[in-house]
Amino acid sequence: MTQRAAFFDIDGTLTSDNVWKGIMDFSKARGESRATHYFFLATHYPTYLLRRMHVLSETTFRKWWGGHLPWYFRGYDDKQMKVLADWVAHEHVKRLAREDVLIKLREHLDHGNTVALVSGVATPIVEAIAAMWQVPHAIGSPAEKRNGHYTGGMSGEPCIDEQKAIYIRKYFGERKIDLDLKNSFAYADSYSDLGMFEMVGKPVAVYPDLKLAALAKERGWGMVGEVKEE
Repeated sequence: MTQRAAFFDIDGTLTSDNVWKGIMDFSKARGESRATHYFFLATHYPTYLLRRMHVLSETTFRKWWGGHLPWYFRGYDDKQMKVLADWVAHEHVKRLAREDVLIKLREHLDHGNTVALVSGVATPIVEAIAAMWQVPHAIGSPAEKRNGHYTGGMSGEPCIDEQKAIYIRKYFGERKIDLDLKNSFAYADSYSDLGMFEMVGKPVAVYPDLKLAALAKERGWGMVGEVKEE
């Protein structure tokens, strides 16, 4: 029997700010890896400026930024990663939650829909956020581990842009959960999530950027929240 699903992006959708800032805050609060923090910023803020100047594509910028976030927990074992993930969920993400979008998430849970959080941050962090909100499925980026410790790299592409739809299909396919995608929902805030939107029959633009808002209006998609000015 097929199941109706609801897929929720986190950054800018369920929250008003980015999850990755919580990873940085955790590291700074504990005085860990200051060299890593400054090197990360020195490496990536120039790419932010290049993106603003339209020299670097949004996709490339997001891929580099998301792909290098595991630098912050390089060398961690599973126990250390759980401490980080739980802290990010409860001390950072929880206070940034958009209550109107959480209401939508709870409605889907109450209706018995298959609900999943889908995000570019590492899977253990997505799992901690999902557990906090009692969401049964969590799909994130595959941070690499060797000999029980995180290497600071990725074992695959970050779960961003078109990869979100790929990872969703892979996750539920491996679990042999048959989804009724035509009657399923996707909630996200960015045009870059187009692959996830087009995978379902009921896309919902949440606090959308200008490009996504225009597309949602053109295609008659649902919308939650005001349009974000760029």
